[in-house]
Formats: sequence, C-alpha cells, structure tokens
Amino acid sequence: TYIIKGERGSGCICLNGAAARKVAIGDTVIIISYALMDFEEAKKFRPTVVFPENNKVVK
Repeated sequence: TYIIKGERGSGCICLNGAAARKVAIGDTVIIISYALMDFEEAKKFRPTVVFPENNKVVK
C-alpha cells in the first residue's frame, strides 16, 4: 500500500495497514513495486531481486 523508510541494510520489513493483520513474524512476504515507463525504457529495464533475510542482492 505504501512505503515507510527504514534503517538501510537492516533487512527488516515492517508491514502496516491491512497487511499487518494477515502476517506473522517468520512468514514469507512478497513485495512488488510497479512503475510507469515508455516502451523503449521497458525493453531495457532489468528488475533487482532482494532477499532481506540475507541482506543479499541478486542480479
């Protein structure tokens, strides 16, 4: 629903709003971000996948 800035590199995710009532500590959470871009930009775009549990970025 929205983002609240947290401590960089902490690996912590805090859910707020309705989602917070459906999730418990230790659950797997999938977070998706959307963006608007033109067709040419979209063809070049490569997403970044982050696994906060390990503070690891996979390219």
